[in-house]
Amino acid sequence: MKILVVEDEQRLADSIVDLLQVNGFSAQAAYDGSSGYRQAQTGAYDLVILDVMLPWMDGFTLARRLREEKIMTPILMLTARSEVEDRVSGLNQGADYYLTKPFDTRELLACVQALLRRQSPQRQALSYGNTTLDLSTGMLSAAGGSIRLSARELDLMLLLLRARDRNLSKEALLTQVWGYDSNADENHVEVYVSFLRKKLASIGSNLRIEAIRRLGYHLEVKQDD
Repeated sequence: MKILVVEDEQRLADSIVDLLQVNGFSAQAAYDGSSGYRQAQTGAYDLVILDVMLPWMDGFTLARRLREEKIMTPILMLTARSEVEDRVSGLNQGADYYLTKPFDTRELLACVQALLRRQSPQRQALSYGNTTLDLSTGMLSAAGGSIRLSARELDLMLLLLRARDRNLSKEALLTQVWGYDSNADENHVEVYVSFLRKKLASIGSNLRIEAIRRLGYHLEVKQDD
């Protein structure tokens, strides 16, 4: 399970990331609202832990924009703003839970686990067009059969399926699939997109990975002639 922590207090953000990693989660931090929004837009995360008072874009706006774009990743708002009006506003903007600072780490972990449990039955498979990706087995299936994806292919296909017709830049795909500290470059993205195109064709998928110059990649469903 991948969790994004959007918090401008870097020490706090990093400590939450460490706490999550110690407890078996994959976690990354963003330190302002704009970068958090861009990362959350990829659909790569199973949960977003979101502060309200952020530079460049506040948490309420970030949550609202994600929901307007039909990105339904669970959002746990974590903030010092404890007034009832603030909690109501956060929930109305799309948050799934509202936890105030200071918080007990046990309560934070309990909230994280509860929100992820709520999502787990819906995250075993993703479908688009005539194609389904089974997340538990890594099998990609369509009208003409099934094929197993490698770990990198699985991560890349998952991001594309979550985004559907929204463009994902090469930089975003590189960061989410290979990681911030990787020596991989954008050529790796191109190579793995080529692998996926061949596998989609081999199983009779009606999905096409489209490339838009300077904008990245997105999926399209081919219409029958």
